[in-house]
Amino acid sequence: MTRAWLLPILFLASGAAIAAALIAGGSAGEGVSLLVGFALLSGLNSPLVFPRSLSAAEARRRSAADGRPIVFWRPGCAYCLRLRFRLRRHARRLHWVDIWRDPEAAAAVRAVNDGNETVPTVFVAGRPHTNPDPAWVREQLAR
Repeated sequence: MTRAWLLPILFLASGAAIAAALIAGGSAGEGVSLLVGFALLSGLNSPLVFPRSLSAAEARRRSAADGRPIVFWRPGCAYCLRLRFRLRRHARRLHWVDIWRDPEAAAAVRAVNDGNETVPTVFVAGRPHTNPDPAWVREQLAR
């Protein structure tokens, strides 16, 4: 859990330190705008921008029932963030599994990616697809 928040906290702490130095040096406007920028960067790299994460077992159970794809992801992954934002509102229709919170999920990803935890790995009808194009994932939801 703490590993998922390390990068956002680091961004926020760095931004606060730099902003404090700028404000103390007389550049209040620049310091505040820099702090806001770092706060946004922190938010984008946090688990909060992703739908609620399920366990791998629960995602498989739900996917078997409704046929929706499963996305294995991790916080701080630029490709996962790209997939999430390019899917827009359709992202909520997928089952999201954070591999840093679920060891079984991490093992499933390693099993299909030559021992690497390469994410996003999307399982559609039980078949893995590593870092697929977001448009392709959207098509799978339409089926």
